[in-house]
Amino acid sequence: MDEHYDVIVIGGSFAGLSAAMQLARARRRVLVLDSRKPRNRFASHAHGFLGQDGKAPGEIIDEATAQLSAYPTAHVATGEARTAERVDDCFIVTQSSGSTASADRLILATGVRDELPSLPGLDERWGISALHCPYCHGYEVADKRLGVLATHSLSIHQAMLVPDWGPTTWFTQGIVEPSPEETALLEARNVRIERAPVVEVLGDVPNMTGLRLADGRAIDIDALFVGPRTQMASPLAKQLGCEFDEGPIGPVIRVDDWKQTTVPGVFAAGDAASAWSNATFASAAGVAAGVAAHRSLIFGL
Repeated sequence: MDEHYDVIVIGGSFAGLSAAMQLARARRRVLVLDSRKPRNRFASHAHGFLGQDGKAPGEIIDEATAQLSAYPTAHVATGEARTAERVDDCFIVTQSSGSTASADRLILATGVRDELPSLPGLDERWGISALHCPYCHGYEVADKRLGVLATHSLSIHQAMLVPDWGPTTWFTQGIVEPSPEETALLEARNVRIERAPVVEVLGDVPNMTGLRLADGRAIDIDALFVGPRTQMASPLAKQLGCEFDEGPIGPVIRVDDWKQTTVPGVFAAGDAASAWSNATFASAAGVAAGVAAHRSLIFGL
């Protein structure tokens, strides 16, 4: 078996690195395992993250990794954690390479995987002109012709938000039918409601010029907001026996206010453990998980 650590953090993006930083500064031995496949790798720039606005997500992660690595008790390794299990009084993590490491505590910052609707032309525009979050990307497409593609009932909520960034058309896709009250609210926000299903995204990739509808019409659209459904990006939480809650767009690991899961000694932070996905939320949750894991080493679980 390879080395033993106080804490292993699985996932080296905003949540995982934030958690590991707290432990490194507490002079605890911490290992970060990261597969280098962050959820936001499709976006060229990150926005709304205090002090990092406009930087490429990879640049932020690389800088944070370098800062963390400067602490002598912190170790960062590139690799995929395939299995995790409790053996006696510690956790054993096995990587895809076959190597193993053990720790007294685990922090899962494993993230989620977006599941986009099956729509020709959408995948190759994801993170560029097909977007998930108006707070993250709305400013960059302000005053353009904007669309919101329904994927679940919360799409109405998104359709009401997006007009603050530009003229908005909401495509119901036959999935959601607004109530009279919701229709009145959408109309008050000048949202155009389009019930004919979208069947194709138009324009030269990665840009977008419009959407083809099932009835043959084309609607001019420059950017499309889509709320994808999500799934766990890693099987580890399930392997360990963590309980889940059903969030509005997919399952999330159940945690308390200090990011403790239902399995003693296992903490979780970031998109995998929150219905609210945002770099700042993820980083803050990582800080909480790191502090809580450290405190649990001292005071017990």
